Amino acid sequence: MRKIRTIERTWRNILRFYLKRTFPCETTDLVDYIPKQAKPSEMLLDATEEDVCCTNAKIQSLKCAIVEPAGRWFEAYCLRRRSKQTISQHSYKSTSSTESSSEVSEDDGTDEKLLLSLDPKEWKKQDHYAVLGIAHLRCHATEDQIKRAYKKKVLKHHPDKRKARGEKVKEGDDDYFSCVTRAYETLGVPVKRRAFDSVDPEFNDDIPEKDKESREEFFEVFRPVFERNERWSNSKKKVPKLGDANSTWDDVNNFYSFWYDFDSWREYSYLDEEEKEKGENRDERRWIEQQNKKARQKLKKEEVVRIRTLVDNAYACDPRIQRFKDEEKRKKEELKKARKDAAKAKQEEEERMKREAEELERQRKEKEESEAKAIATEAKKEKEAQKKAIKKERKTMRNSLKDLNYFAGDDPSTKIQNMSDMEKLAEMLSLTSLQELNSHLTSGDENKAKEGFHEKINEMNKKLEEEKRKNLEASQKQTSSVGESGGKIPWSDEEMQLLIKAVNLFPAGTVERWETIAGFLTQHMPSSNRSAKEVLFKAKSLQKMDSTKMKDAVNQKAFDRFSKSHKANPATSSESSGSERFVSPAEHLVAETGSNPNPWTADEQKLLEQALKKFPASTPERWDKIADCIPTRGKKDCMKRFKELAEMIKAKKAAAAQAKTAKS
Repeated sequence: MRKIRTIERTWRNILRFYLKRTFPCETTDLVDYIPKQAKPSEMLLDATEEDVCCTNAKIQSLKCAIVEPAGRWFEAYCLRRRSKQTISQHSYKSTSSTESSSEVSEDDGTDEKLLLSLDPKEWKKQDHYAVLGIAHLRCHATEDQIKRAYKKKVLKHHPDKRKARGEKVKEGDDDYFSCVTRAYETLGVPVKRRAFDSVDPEFNDDIPEKDKESREEFFEVFRPVFERNERWSNSKKKVPKLGDANSTWDDVNNFYSFWYDFDSWREYSYLDEEEKEKGENRDERRWIEQQNKKARQKLKKEEVVRIRTLVDNAYACDPRIQRFKDEEKRKKEELKKARKDAAKAKQEEEERMKREAEELERQRKEKEESEAKAIATEAKKEKEAQKKAIKKERKTMRNSLKDLNYFAGDDPSTKIQNMSDMEKLAEMLSLTSLQELNSHLTSGDENKAKEGFHEKINEMNKKLEEEKRKNLEASQKQTSSVGESGGKIPWSDEEMQLLIKAVNLFPAGTVERWETIAGFLTQHMPSSNRSAKEVLFKAKSLQKMDSTKMKDAVNQKAFDRFSKSHKANPATSSESSGSERFVSPAEHLVAETGSNPNPWTADEQKLLEQALKKFPASTPERWDKIADCIPTRGKKDCMKRFKELAEMIKAKKAAAAQAKTAKS
């Protein structure tokens, strides 16, 4: 190692010496001419440990000069500096380029038999890469490699060269060299080369099937197929890789999304059966172009189907997809279970809080009940004690007054009056008042006892008079308020009957209902001059009461008046006691008087309506037959009821018309 360092220092000294002589300038600027990345050990690659270099140089005075760096070595230095490469890396790259060039030239020398077997007329069926001797590079061949390969073929197989060597050459396009020219014309133009690459005969279009082998060895089967077909991608983005078993969901999803939307640049113009330029006129050229376009679209659709089939088969055989689906299903089940557990926990918490609240409420109620019970028990005890004390005081008062002969002497009326007052005092006086009265009665002084007794009686009478006065004032006040609100004139029984009928006849929803009802009352009872306001107030007061009872009471009053004005005969004779069926009072009344003054019931009204329908007006003895259908009504009652119904309908129409006229 010491010798190596010595050689490096020696080299640097020599280099400095020659640089100073060549570029006379300041010594500090000499280092700028030495490459910073250059090392002596790299530049002296041929030096060995046995080499010894000894220098004896004498440095002269330096002179300044302005020079311009130039030359291929300076160019190499600039390239290395720009690409940040060392001398060894640059040398390796140059060596690789030379090797690839040599490979082209070596391969080019082995296909002479192929060129001799070519048919110039079938040049479209030939392998252009093989013709130029770069079949091993194919689509990976660069433009420079294609040019050098073609140049090599020209130098060797050009007709002039072969003639110079004394070989036999065919004339015109019949010579095989035209195949070389066609190959370069195709591969040398990017558009034509892409057309040929699209139908490259060496490309494998096979698609793996969905079978057991594809599923078990998915990555080994499908990875080379996708790598082979990714060359057709027209996307500017990098084509995603298939990945491995450890790929994430995002990577797998991105891969299949790219291939399901795959945009291929592959086109089939190279397979056109006829060239458009060969057409004699425009129509023929257009027809040729249309035919070629149809053929290309058909092949393009087949290519799309092929790629889609490849992706579908891969997706169906990909074990990661099933794994992701299982994971997604497991996550969903876990999420569902978590939600269910959360809901269950929430429900349990709510039930627990509800139970606690109910328990607290129960305890509170029990406490309140126990306290109320204790208070009630205490109050009951106090009340019982007070009752006992009052009972005792009353007994004491009665015994004391009895002993004092009720302060009546020999007057029995005074005695009876005092006894009555004693009972009133016993009922009305409180315990304190009774004790006070008894203290006077048991004092032994009869005069004092008598004064105390009469004093309590006077107080009691004053209290009773005061309560009576207050009750009278309250009743008068209530009567006056009723009179002011309901009208000063009281309602008669006839008016009440007509009001009840009118309310039922004109139900809620009738136009100007209360004015119509007031007109109905005035029409059937001219002496009644009730306003709509009075009618409304009376109807509301009736609603607060039991309308059925009110109606029955009014009807009963009417029946009583009828009974007083028409004295009925005595009860039926004993002969009717042998009847086979029970006769109701209404039937008995109809049998005796021929009519029933009681109000019509709903059942009777229903029987009447059915009989009226059953026996029309043309039926002889119609009303006798109708009366036979209603056991509790006579012929006169049925006729009268029919007339009343007819009058009610007419009155209803007339009242409605009157109210409408009054409003207008």
